[in-house]
Amino acid sequence: MTVTAPKGFEAAGVAAGLKSKGGLDVALVVNRGPLDAAAAVFTSNRAKANPIIWSQQVIADGRATAIVLNSGGANCFTGAFGFQTTHLTAELAAELLGLGAGDVLVASTGLIGEGDQAFRDGVLDGVRAAVPVLSGDGGGDAALAIMTTDTVPKTSSVTGEGWTIGAMAKGAGMLAPALATMLVVITTDAVLSSEELDEHLRAATRVSFDRLDSDGCTSTNDHVTLMASGASGVAPDPAAFRAALVEVCTDLARQLMADAEGASHDISIEVVGAASEEDAVEVGRSVARNNLFKAAVFGNDPNWGRVLAAIGTTSAAFDPYDVDVSINGVRVCHAGGPDRPRTEVDMTSRGTHLRIGLNAGDAVATVWTNDLTHDYVHENSAYSS
Repeated sequence: MTVTAPKGFEAAGVAAGLKSKGGLDVALVVNRGPLDAAAAVFTSNRAKANPIIWSQQVIADGRATAIVLNSGGANCFTGAFGFQTTHLTAELAAELLGLGAGDVLVASTGLIGEGDQAFRDGVLDGVRAAVPVLSGDGGGDAALAIMTTDTVPKTSSVTGEGWTIGAMAKGAGMLAPALATMLVVITTDAVLSSEELDEHLRAATRVSFDRLDSDGCTSTNDHVTLMASGASGVAPDPAAFRAALVEVCTDLARQLMADAEGASHDISIEVVGAASEEDAVEVGRSVARNNLFKAAVFGNDPNWGRVLAAIGTTSAAFDPYDVDVSINGVRVCHAGGPDRPRTEVDMTSRGTHLRIGLNAGDAVATVWTNDLTHDYVHENSAYSS
């Protein structure tokens, strides 16, 4: 169920003292080959952390053999010193693994604006400690090491005809679409070129991570990597591999939603009858980012008027007076007016399903979010303390 499920990969997770509460905080994933093809997508936030700037350069040639990840510090807005820290991290990992620094990706997560000598020393000590304990059983520790406010590790895997995909992810806050919405490492032992990996990865993230919109906040450190070892010797059917990758990414996205900071409801927003897929996504996202609707869900209030108010702010093609809204299977709004009584809607379970019928076409899309709770506000008001 981890990044070491496919053949050709080893991983480790170690404690380097980066987290104030202790625990594992540096992870290393290594591709032992024979291939070193890779692809990655990064945050579209103009404010990018140093590891993002470095990794964008590394992945430009479609190759990567290892990735170092740390929690306990984002290494963002830390100036030249912070970029040097990232560079030194890649250089040290490369030296210990017998690679070139240009084959080592780096990813970080944690508090923005902090990255002093102690942080640098901790990351480098973590790399030194991780390399000797790399193993095919190290994926579990690696998944634990990248957690910040996460309460549980997130892993997934799918096995195809002679090949396997494995993955790990972290993320519980700052989850809003921007190519990627968290730190994710995906591995496969299938035989694929870097061009094929890039095409598959972008297609998969478009319908999974990009549809997760927890709190409308886009991170500076978002990074999703896909690496192929080719160790299975099997070139997969493109459609089968794409479907498996979408399954893994969607599984991880749902796990991230279920662990969103302070959330008490997991909300799936299904938009049907849209004029285009882009319209369906825009409508779904408008509701996912509407704090009034999210607060209503927290209070178990099926306030469908807030749904119509939210979607009315979009540029999507539809008649707001011909829209249907169902909440947990009960159609509370039909053709822009009241339908079944709100009292028929049971919202006491964690899962909440909102269905919006635009009656403007045949396109569909689902966006995932969560409610707005007291616990979310409390946790993020004290994040740096």
